Amino acid sequence: MTSLLEQLREFTIVVADTGDIQAIEIFTPRDATTNPSLITAAAQMPQYQGIVDDTLKHARIELGKSASTSDVVTLAFDRLAVSFGLKILEIIPGRVSTEVDARLSYDTKATIEKARYLISEYEANGVSRDRILIKIASTWEGIKAAEVLEKENIHCNLTLLFGLHQAIACAEAGITLISPFVGRILDWYKKETGKEYAPAEDPGVISVTKIYNYYKKFGYKTEVMGASFRNIGEISELAGCDLLTISPKLLEQLQSTKAELPRKLDPDVADKIKIDKISIDRATFDKMHQENKMAFDKLDEGIKGFTKALEDLEELLKTRLACLESA
Repeated sequence: MTSLLEQLREFTIVVADTGDIQAIEIFTPRDATTNPSLITAAAQMPQYQGIVDDTLKHARIELGKSASTSDVVTLAFDRLAVSFGLKILEIIPGRVSTEVDARLSYDTKATIEKARYLISEYEANGVSRDRILIKIASTWEGIKAAEVLEKENIHCNLTLLFGLHQAIACAEAGITLISPFVGRILDWYKKETGKEYAPAEDPGVISVTKIYNYYKKFGYKTEVMGASFRNIGEISELAGCDLLTISPKLLEQLQSTKAELPRKLDPDVADKIKIDKISIDRATFDKMHQENKMAFDKLDEGIKGFTKALEDLEELLKTRLACLESA
């Protein structure tokens, strides 16, 4: 019998959810995703110190000796995720997701400008935009920014997605891919109810299944990539999803586990389900978001968490730059 990972790859694209380049080399996913927390963690690993130092050195050279530490760090900060992305793209055959600064999540114009900048950095390094997904938080402002970007052939991955209203708004905006979170939804329900959930009853699994079925029922082209898993049971229940982005720890468990893995999500099955279609405008989005306490709480928490990771990364870069320039 083959491993769960091998079977999963028969009907789902496996994506590595990490900034750890060595882990990507081990599991050979088609695509890879990063986020501020993962990049911050990777930037502190000794094996990636060279990437951090090179990014800081190039920023200093570009701005000149008279530039302030703050200006050098700001430029290096913008480019570090791209630096990791470039390394990852040397390994994988597909796409890498690079995230817009979470602090811009409620600013459509600034999100568009930052996304264009990130794409220009990749293109300056010889990478075509079809290999990049720009990650943007699934606020109304973020979705509207992504709608503009998609028309410029800048493909987007809408993240921190917890509710059907967010998913429908993304599909209607013509977004390339969404990342509905599973584990963070489970975390919220466990805290609220004090209950444990079997994989088939996991609220995060149920949420992603509902989104997948809705998309397939109504023929949306937006890809569904389940994310943020807590255990391989959740992954098994979503076998058949377009893509799943999985941490190295869970990829290892899937690779070492041998058991039957039946397909759980299937477009032919979704097509036969009775589902009411919902049209989303700003007022409907806001109403549904306010009524979904879990989605409201987790989106806010996620943006704050990514913001904290970015602030930590800026401090790390300041410290590292000081060490480099005092050596």
